[in-house]
Amino acid sequence: DIDEERQLVQTRPAFGGNIMAEILCPYTRPQMATVRPNVFKPSDLDPSRTGEIEKVEIKVSPVQVRTKVLEHVKEVTEGMKSVEEADIVVSSGRGIKDPSNLDLPRSLAELLDAAVGGSRPIVDAGWLPPTQQVGQSGRTISPKLYFALGISGAIQHIAGMSSSDIIVAVNKDPEAPIFEIADFGIVGDLFEVVPAIIEEIKKLKAKR
Repeated sequence: DIDEERQLVQTRPAFGGNIMAEILCPYTRPQMATVRPNVFKPSDLDPSRTGEIEKVEIKVSPVQVRTKVLEHVKEVTEGMKSVEEADIVVSSGRGIKDPSNLDLPRSLAELLDAAVGGSRPIVDAGWLPPTQQVGQSGRTISPKLYFALGISGAIQHIAGMSSSDIIVAVNKDPEAPIFEIADFGIVGDLFEVVPAIIEEIKKLKAKR
């Protein structure tokens, strides 16, 4: 955003995603900010607009560089589909109750060629790797279809998936905030609803 003094206002999560902090750069120019992938929808192509690339040589003395890369470590995701690249994402929250129950959303994801995601509590518990976390402190995504299974809808999670084209929510609590942004909401036990969804998908696939 831009404030009254023409300063760039940057908003980002702080203190583990528990608050949103506004950051200003009042003393230096140019003002710049980075944006997470998938925060904005791509603009429509406009062939009439053109840009100019200007090459600027910047000299930085080694003395000015205060950071040092010790090593690069690639995170192992055991061949899991990326939530940032998938058209369909099946995410689970606290309602999944136990890591062994993740087989249920995995089965649904496999049928739909979808990625398996999760809310922060699931990742913090070690049930899914951090690469699969959806939300402010995880990945911001915009899939065509997003399943929120047993996810209440904390603002930190919603910030990471609210721009999905279609959101399907399953939760036992009819007052869960996730229903406020869901295109299709099912109030019920996910351990009953998801198997029923899986069976219907299998029937549809069998008819093809």
